Amino acid sequence: MKQAERDFDVIVVGAGFAGLYALHRLRSAGYSVRVLEAGDGIGGTWFWNRYPGARCDIESMQYSYSFSEEIQQEWNWSQLFAPQPEILSYINYVADKLDLRKDIQLNARVASATFDSENARWIVTTAQGDTLLASFCVMATGCLTVPLEPNIEDLDKFEGGLYRTSRWPHEGVDFAGKRVALIGTGSTGIQAAPVIAEVAEHLHVFQRTPNYSLPAGNRPMDPGYLKDWKENYVDRRRAALATRNNTLNNAGKRSGRDASPEEREREFEARWQAGGSSSGIGFMYTFTDMTRDQSVNDHASDFIRRKIAATVEDPVTADLLTPKHYGIGGRRICVDTNYYETFNRSNVTLVDARRDPIKRLTRTGLENVSGTTYPFDVIVLAIGFDGMTGALLQMDITGQAGLKLSEHWKNGPRTYLGLALSGFPNMFLINGPGSPSVLSNMVTSIEQHVDWITACIGHVKASGKNTINVSKTAEADWFDHVNETAAGTLIPNSDSWYLGANVPGKPRFFMVYLGGAAKYKEIIDKAASGGYEEFNLR
Repeated sequence: MKQAERDFDVIVVGAGFAGLYALHRLRSAGYSVRVLEAGDGIGGTWFWNRYPGARCDIESMQYSYSFSEEIQQEWNWSQLFAPQPEILSYINYVADKLDLRKDIQLNARVASATFDSENARWIVTTAQGDTLLASFCVMATGCLTVPLEPNIEDLDKFEGGLYRTSRWPHEGVDFAGKRVALIGTGSTGIQAAPVIAEVAEHLHVFQRTPNYSLPAGNRPMDPGYLKDWKENYVDRRRAALATRNNTLNNAGKRSGRDASPEEREREFEARWQAGGSSSGIGFMYTFTDMTRDQSVNDHASDFIRRKIAATVEDPVTADLLTPKHYGIGGRRICVDTNYYETFNRSNVTLVDARRDPIKRLTRTGLENVSGTTYPFDVIVLAIGFDGMTGALLQMDITGQAGLKLSEHWKNGPRTYLGLALSGFPNMFLINGPGSPSVLSNMVTSIEQHVDWITACIGHVKASGKNTINVSKTAEADWFDHVNETAAGTLIPNSDSWYLGANVPGKPRFFMVYLGGAAKYKEIIDKAASGGYEEFNLR
């Protein structure tokens, strides 16, 4: 590269929803920007995750950019919850409309990012051998990016098709007439199982931990619904910002404790039947104390357990599919289309991988610890991610005085507001640990973070300074606040990836801010309007 081609005001890492909006917003503010993307296409999560049944669990009228009324009016979603190919098409449409591709470098996986204190510059190197410089670095690396490595021996011995849902072949996979193993029953496995079962000769689903899943009620987009949303987009987007997760989901206004058991039951049933935003994730907003009051949570959990028992015909299978050791909300709520009904098919078998874990793959299938063997033509790994911190720690990030991010986070992922890191000047995170992130409408939260970051960079420029670094005290106080807020709920009582419990050796701290998106927006706005007093400018 020539010098002019590698010197920028801002380097953005990642070209998903976050990276693309960051590019647009920062470029519009007059900065030179380069986006570095590891893949050979844009889209982030929606580029990599192409597995059967992949779709968003927030209605597409809301899981979309709000910054451009023109884009909102031009794009038409075909379904209430759009499938992955349509979301990826939307992302590409936005990139083309805003002419973003010219500033995106594909096949550029960041290997390291080092802060040069003397020159107040970030030196960013890629695995492909490029070195780029920038005054500021924005990490748009996503919350669920780095897939876990399976604790299964002899992966290379299987002679059939072995696929990860998180790195799905672009040409797809033909399951017709195949014996298929699906390993994992988180959100991905719950979405994939019904689709695979429709064509496979036989599907074995290997489950370690059952999850609570609710029906999406997905359907083709009603023209009247689409028209109504477009006519009222501005007001509805504004109303969504006042909610706990930046989403309109008909949230209840009263506590479940103040309702009678009969009233609660009626409300739960109404949401189960409704579909759309009121059901699915919206079920968790039926009452204001769903994840704080044990008796209300117990009732909601029991309601779902009874639905599973009523749906799944075989009582043994129904019992295995039923979560018993944690309450609803303790893990990310799943949203499905005919997941439980799938186990009524004669070509689907559920295997309890907690009682008898998978030990190894064989040439023709897999073997459990008990010695039981299963023959398969295709094995699908849907085993989850190193959430929130995985992508950042995969890079070699070095701040002031040689401080490594891995060292900084050895006792938990401390950030200030999920946006900045003490000791790492001029670096910003989008939806980082300590922000509402995965428990909010991610696209709306992305816009809020990018707008805040852009304004902060403008503040630095206007001050005549060249570095901004958050104080250790502010970072430590926010980390404590995030965990204290979580401790006031029932959610941390479960071993979930919110706590890093799915990654051996990962520090156990809650990584998502549970104070609500509206409250969080007030906090970050106050930090900016107060002149960024928790930061040091030099």
